[in-house]
Amino acid sequence: MPDSIEKKLSSKYEVIFNKSDKVLTYNELKKKISNIDILVPCISDTIDASIIKSARKLKMIANYANGVDNIDLVTAEEKDIVVTNTPEVLTNDTADIVISLILMLCRSIPKAQQLLSDGTWSGWGPNKTLGQSINGKKLGIIGMGRIGQAVSSRAIELGVNINYHNRKRLPKSIEKKFKAKFWPNLNELLMNMDIISIHCPYTPETFHLLSKRRLKLLKKTSILINTSRGEIVDENALASLLLSKKIFGAGLDVFENEPQVSPKLFEAENVVLLPHISSSTSQSRVAMGNRVLKNIELFLAGKKPKDIVKLRSKI
Repeated sequence: MPDSIEKKLSSKYEVIFNKSDKVLTYNELKKKISNIDILVPCISDTIDASIIKSARKLKMIANYANGVDNIDLVTAEEKDIVVTNTPEVLTNDTADIVISLILMLCRSIPKAQQLLSDGTWSGWGPNKTLGQSINGKKLGIIGMGRIGQAVSSRAIELGVNINYHNRKRLPKSIEKKFKAKFWPNLNELLMNMDIISIHCPYTPETFHLLSKRRLKLLKKTSILINTSRGEIVDENALASLLLSKKIFGAGLDVFENEPQVSPKLFEAENVVLLPHISSSTSQSRVAMGNRVLKNIELFLAGKKPKDIVKLRSKI
């Protein structure tokens, strides 16, 4: 975590740091947490039932992340362990990356940049490196929560029409604010949108939500953006669609088996790949750390942390 956050933690608590800044092995993690009271993991740390049970004194897991799919919430609840996360502070930075990916793909920026890198650009031409105008596009958001709404605010300014799919329909006041159309049927949304952006959490119910069958519903001119969790999309099926030019393009900041990426994706020309950087700004990392600190302070004061996470299923 940022130095300022680690200093604050050290000033108040007895802290065992991961000084190597590398992901600990399963056995290393078990050994380090055997006698701790509070665990602060990242999303790259798998906190499963075995890990939780090995920490005999564990009372709280203050996740340094927005999502909690790296934590076995069932076991945590059974052991009466409080789990918190760091929502809201990542919203704007993530939304900025989504819009960046959309613009890069619509305007074929990766292909244009490659011409310069390869030394094959022969000058301006009316039919060279043609992209698509973003104005008037239909954007379909899967998961219209904080980030989905932040993306919508930015997209509206670019002349994009907002559509969304949720497990539950939003209040009319929010729909009116974004001029958003609700699609109760996900398949119909996929078939009718120019751009799809994924913002739902990863749960057992959303694993391969965009399966091979559903990905085939996308239009040939459509673009898929995923900054949520890689497991929501069938990565190999998506790669095949990109290579066969069955869709216009994809922008991915997350992958199904991080840090591994499907080799097929590197073969595709119509894809932008980023190494999970959607929330990667110094400001958001400090804000995440301060949120972790606040949750810990409230818990130790006998109060309910604001960001407490309970078992639930949502899309």
